[in-house]
Amino acid sequence: MSSSLRIVLSSDHAAINLRRAVAAHVTSRGHEVLDIGPETPESTHYPDHGAAAARHVTSGDCALGIVLCGTGQGIMMAANKVSGIRCGVCSDVFSARMIRAHNDANMLALGARVIGDGVALDIVDAFLDTAFEGGRHATRVDMIMALEG
Repeated sequence: MSSSLRIVLSSDHAAINLRRAVAAHVTSRGHEVLDIGPETPESTHYPDHGAAAARHVTSGDCALGIVLCGTGQGIMMAANKVSGIRCGVCSDVFSARMIRAHNDANMLALGARVIGDGVALDIVDAFLDTAFEGGRHATRVDMIMALEG
């Protein structure tokens, strides 16, 4: 991956603390973070946060996005509704590598109630450090994107 990227982060109320840990980690790696998530623990709607982050990626404002909620699943589903987004939820390093290498994922979703901070940061590193392999995988990514119709 490029040495310095602009990365958007967002979450719902369930993942504020993990989002902050991810933001600090990503910043410490030399990337610019645009954190658009909530700051208070009042209940908030993950679809709004997933879609807002996804729009920063599709507009070109940010190269990649990382979104978080309790399981990662709901916010991932919301992000994927934005045309041009390929977001995968990961709870292990191998999956994070593969969504970049084989699926050219431009967003990562994490579940704050599923994984701890240490695992989350390892997943983030794998996501950021892995490049898309192209080749036969490019054909498949094109097929996925064609489904948007």
